[in-house]
Amino acid sequence: MDVVVIGSGVIGLTTALRLQERGLRVVVVTADGLLSTVSAVAAAVWYPVGVETGERVADWSATTFAELARQAADGVPGVVMRDTWMPAHRRQGEAAPWWGGGVPDLRRLEPSELAPGYADGWRFTAPTVEMPLYLPWLLGRFLDGGGEVVHRRLDTLPQARAWAPVAVNASGLGARQLCGDDELRPVRGQLVLVRNPGLRSSLRIQDDPSGYTYVHPRSRDVVLGGTFEEGSWDLGPDRLTAEAILARCAVHVPELRGAEIIGQPLGLRPDRRGGVRLEVEDGAGGLRIVHNYGHGGAGVTLSWGCADAVAELVGG
Repeated sequence: MDVVVIGSGVIGLTTALRLQERGLRVVVVTADGLLSTVSAVAAAVWYPVGVETGERVADWSATTFAELARQAADGVPGVVMRDTWMPAHRRQGEAAPWWGGGVPDLRRLEPSELAPGYADGWRFTAPTVEMPLYLPWLLGRFLDGGGEVVHRRLDTLPQARAWAPVAVNASGLGARQLCGDDELRPVRGQLVLVRNPGLRSSLRIQDDPSGYTYVHPRSRDVVLGGTFEEGSWDLGPDRLTAEAILARCAVHVPELRGAEIIGQPLGLRPDRRGGVRLEVEDGAGGLRIVHNYGHGGAGVTLSWGCADAVAELVGG
């Protein structure tokens, strides 16, 4: 093998595919089953939330937007372009948002489109991804291309040398142990799933005083959110939190009133103080390491852009 990718979430699989497309032989080593990763429970709507701002993140986001838009047009399972509304209680300034360069139809909401209490906002078409459909598609492409998957938990990065001379560290929160990165911390996110009553548009309200609010329809259900609990490792769903999420979403989308909660997925976002770590390191035993972790709540949003960046660093 030429490269070993550590981690089978959306960051690991997209990176493995990009490396494979360059003609490299790639093996993915993972401690988790495909649907046991934090990626599997993500709301997975394109938007750079919970991550650093700036030019490199904007570039990665734009690259991923374009790739997901292409996949949606090609009928890739789980990928859909969806009308998205982002009203705000406060004026957002005259300039487009820092992430807007990669969004072709981004526009400011007209005053007539704003509900009482809102002063501004944006509307655009964004890629949405149903991860229980998309992750198996990614894995299938990787395996069809000759890739291999090994289910094993690594305790140290040098152990990866058993498979290849180059390792991509896409281990998410696992990097706390693998490379001793204390800048990583979990940000617990609890979501609510209800049956879709016929919603087609996504809603995102970042300055809702009752909490970060979003309503993201999918083919059969609606993802409601959410929480951003820094430093919490708790993976147990909280009923009162779920009820509060549903209640505040129903204020903005009356069709959700009385909806039955059918799921309470939650995951631990890999947030990193200092931002995403994407760089090369020469490790012990001749192992060359490319780090690709710390994507916070924007793993899907940055995935293909970061995969391209890793492929450039690895070469081949």
